[in-house]
Amino acid sequence: MTASGLQIVFNLDEVAFIQNLVFYIESAYCIPDYGSWERGDKTNHGLPELNASSIGMAKAALEAMNELDLFGGRGGPSSVIHVLADEAQKCQAVLQSMLPRESNSKEVDAALLSIIGFPAFAIEDPDLIQLTRKVILDKLRGRYGCKRFLRDGYKTAKEDPSRLYYEPCELKVFEHIECEWPLFFCYLILDACFRGDRERSLEFSDALDKVLVKTDDGLKLVPEMYTVPANLVDAEYKNPKSQDRIPIGQCPFMWAQSLYILGRLLQEGFIAPGEMDPLNRRLGADKKPDVVVQVVILAEDAIMKEKLSAHDINIQTVAEVSPIEVQPARVLSHLYAYLGRNKKLKLSGRQSRDVGILSTSKLYSLHDRIFAFIPQVLSHQKKWIH
Repeated sequence: MTASGLQIVFNLDEVAFIQNLVFYIESAYCIPDYGSWERGDKTNHGLPELNASSIGMAKAALEAMNELDLFGGRGGPSSVIHVLADEAQKCQAVLQSMLPRESNSKEVDAALLSIIGFPAFAIEDPDLIQLTRKVILDKLRGRYGCKRFLRDGYKTAKEDPSRLYYEPCELKVFEHIECEWPLFFCYLILDACFRGDRERSLEFSDALDKVLVKTDDGLKLVPEMYTVPANLVDAEYKNPKSQDRIPIGQCPFMWAQSLYILGRLLQEGFIAPGEMDPLNRRLGADKKPDVVVQVVILAEDAIMKEKLSAHDINIQTVAEVSPIEVQPARVLSHLYAYLGRNKKLKLSGRQSRDVGILSTSKLYSLHDRIFAFIPQVLSHQKKWIH
C-alpha cells in the first residue's frame, strides 16, 4: 500500500512498531503455528506445526518490507525498514524443502495458492510453482471449488460439533465428502491473470460462474463453501464427485467476494497486474542472470600481509582500504539491536545477536562512513584473513 502511494504510517513510533514486527516474524521458518485455518494439525488436536503457507507469507513480507520507506517520498533514513537478508533466505530454504507439502500432517493445502501466486509470490522456482499448482488441482479440485486439505471434516455432514478433535484413524470418515470452497477458484483466476494465461483464467471463471449464488436483483455472490447433504453422503462415498452439493456458511463470503471482484477487474482490463503488485513481486520467478560470487581478501595487519606476500599473495591490509572501515560481525549485530528500540512503547528492538553471511556481504553507510563486516564465522578468531 505504501509503495502504491498511500501513506498509512505517520510517525516514528509507528515505524518502530513495524520494525519490531519485522524482527518478530524473522524466525517464522522454524516456529510452528496453527496455519492459515488456525486449527493446527489435521486432527484438530490444537498442535502447532510448521506450515509452508505461513512461512511463504513471512518470506514475502520480509522481502517486501526490506528498505521500504514507510513515509513514502517524504521520508528519510529514520523511516526506512531494515530486514536481514539471511532471514528471508532461511524461509526460502525451508520452503524449497517442504513444497508441495503444506505441513507434517497435511499432504497439500489449497492455502498454498496464496504463496505461489497472488498476493505473496513467494516462490522463485517456476518448476516448483508449477508442481505445487498441479498437486493442488489433482488432489483438491472439485466441481464447486477446492477442498482446503484432504480429510477435512469442517462443516461436513459427518462432523460432530461437540468434539474438539479426532483421532487420526477417524479422519477417514471425511474422505470424499470434504467441503469445497469457491474461494480457491478466485485464487486460480487471479493466478492465471498474473501469468497472462487467458485460457486458464476463463476456464476457472466458467467453473466459478456455475457455483455463484444469484440474488433476485441480479447480484452474483460467492458462498463460503459447498457441502454434501447428509442424505447423499453414502452415494458420494460410493461415487466421489457425483452428488450435487448445497452452499452453506456465509454468503457472500467476503474474502472470496473481494477476490472475485478483483479477478473480474483484471480480466476485463479495468486494472493491470502492475497496479495490484507495485513491488513487482510477480516477476520473482522470471529467469535472472547467474549470480557471481566475489570474495575480498584482506590481511588484518602488516605482519599477516608480509607472510602472505612471501607466497606471492599480494593483498591490502584493513588500514589500507580506507575510507571503508572493516569491523567484526558483532558490531553489525550491535547496530541492528538499536533498530526499532522505543522506550515510549516499551519495544526492545532486535533481540537476536546472530547476523548471517548475506548480511555481512554488503557495504553499509552510517553517518557518512562506509562499513564492511567480517563474517560471523571468522569474527571469533584472534588473527583473521577475510
